[in-house]
Amino acid sequence: MKFSAALSLLTITGINAFTPSSFTSTTPVAHRSAASTALSMKYKVAVVGGGPSGACAAEIFAQEKGIDTVLFERKMDNAKPCGGAIPLCMIGEFDIPESTVDRKVRRMKLISPSNVEVDIGDTLQPNEYIGMCRREILDKYLRDRAVSYGAQAIQGLVTSIDVPEDHRMNSEKPYTIHYQEYAEGNSAGVPKTMDVNLIIGADGANSRVAKAMDAGEYNFAIAFQERIKISDEQMKFYEEMAEMYVGDDVSPDFYGWVFPKYDHVGVGTGTVVNRPAIKQYQKAIRDRAGDKIAGGKIIKVEAHPIPEHYRPRRVQGRMALVGDAAGYVTKCSGEGIYFAAKSGRMAAEAIVKLMEGGTRLPTQEEIERTYLRDYDRLYGPTYTVLDILQKVFYSNNGAREAFVELCNSKYVQQVTFDSYLYKKVQGNNPLDDLKLLGDTIGCLIKGYSIAKPDAKYENYVESLKRL
Repeated sequence: MKFSAALSLLTITGINAFTPSSFTSTTPVAHRSAASTALSMKYKVAVVGGGPSGACAAEIFAQEKGIDTVLFERKMDNAKPCGGAIPLCMIGEFDIPESTVDRKVRRMKLISPSNVEVDIGDTLQPNEYIGMCRREILDKYLRDRAVSYGAQAIQGLVTSIDVPEDHRMNSEKPYTIHYQEYAEGNSAGVPKTMDVNLIIGADGANSRVAKAMDAGEYNFAIAFQERIKISDEQMKFYEEMAEMYVGDDVSPDFYGWVFPKYDHVGVGTGTVVNRPAIKQYQKAIRDRAGDKIAGGKIIKVEAHPIPEHYRPRRVQGRMALVGDAAGYVTKCSGEGIYFAAKSGRMAAEAIVKLMEGGTRLPTQEEIERTYLRDYDRLYGPTYTVLDILQKVFYSNNGAREAFVELCNSKYVQQVTFDSYLYKKVQGNNPLDDLKLLGDTIGCLIKGYSIAKPDAKYENYVESLKRL
């Protein structure tokens, strides 16, 4: 689900929501020598969740000689339901080998509710692309790297956490993690406990860590995807091509997609406002793709909740949330992989610095003043602007028709890919921005005049559910 074609319209706000990425200035993680200490025992950090956020956090902690790092992951071969798109800057910034990338997407086709098609990609340079990954491949690579630095990986499901009542004020009392450890080939877990000094919650939308720390609830989308094996002839069309469909038939508040993988395509959709109808929307995206995937065999069906906004509390005591557990998924595009990895790294780097070589434990106020403040300064405006764009352009078929027509603009396409690939907007032209504003108004008027009315739905009780 994480694809940023919808970023096309960022400039209508006149706000540079994307601040410069560290892609151009950050080198791969360097080993940092721990300060000498007279303590015979090290502080223990538990990272719960082995996806990009957890693996990137564990990698940082594991390089500290004064810290013991434990990484919990229930399924080491987990294939999380996910569109799998990653920006080019992530390849360099996180030193990810191209062998983890199944396809290099250089063309994008947008299809409106009335099936008007717009092709995007002419502004890309020959060495630029959007990486399409399978999460089971990418996540394993990142986990294995953390383990190579010294993290202890445990295949286990964290079931609960005992939190001392005075944990915010008393740094000496440990947290007790209750978990089921699983041996390879054995479906029955062995109940165990572990005392730790600090916890990073990287365990997704249904986070047990968030529950233990009373992080509060958030609204969520359901993402549904089918992996479909199509013929070699059909795969040729998707070799460097991804598709994005908009319309109330495929989603009343998001989009449907066809993303290429290694030897198949991921076909999916998502919604917040009408989650009970997700299978109806999935059938519609298959129908819209039509002959391009006709006769394909469904080899895997995936569904997963996706957070819609930040958790009310992301740090409590010596527990901090990252990735989906914290709510770091953008509106409009549904992108989360990069922000998961980035938040995991930023949280770990801030906490390691505060721990001064493993000689002390940080306070809640210190973690908030470093990790949270820095992350929100970098990406807070991004989440705000994309939230606005989703409300404007995904709310009805008239707005969706306007959105697709606007993406014909080469200026919009250039800003789209600069924003997505590098997490920054480059070279905004005030005159072009002003022209785009006028074009937006014109396209909206036209879109509303030609669009079919949106279908009515009602699910008031279910729509109030939160995670």
